[in-house]
Amino acid sequence: MAARAIGVRLNHIARESSDVKRLAAFYQEVLGFERIESPNYRDFEVIWLRLSPDVTLHLIERHHLESKLPEGIHVSPPASVVTDPRVLPRSHHVCFGVSNYDDFVQSLKERGIQTFEKTQLDGNTRQVFFFDPDGNGLEVGSWEN
Repeated sequence: MAARAIGVRLNHIARESSDVKRLAAFYQEVLGFERIESPNYRDFEVIWLRLSPDVTLHLIERHHLESKLPEGIHVSPPASVVTDPRVLPRSHHVCFGVSNYDDFVQSLKERGIQTFEKTQLDGNTRQVFFFDPDGNGLEVGSWEN
């Protein structure tokens, strides 16, 4: 029987963007990420962000795959982008918890970010769904821990 990995933990989340500076500013201003030292890559721009010691975001400049693929290899175009947070696909989001849920949701609305809120059946857990500037789904819940 093969051995299971030991001490597994999430290292980082990667997001691709045509404008990594714009995306970094969004995550810094809306969710409080801080910019940290990033490796220098010759072929593309990257920005690393951190939220607490355990959550790291790796923003990578988007490139056209076709120009980098070996001859004869083709990639299907991406699926259509969902822009309404009411129909955010369940499997297409990253979720954060906050202790100031109401104030946070109000700040999203003040920034003009389209949101969708719902309350779980337990009546205690509230969630807001929205998108970052590149269409990546985000959820923020009223969980304090």
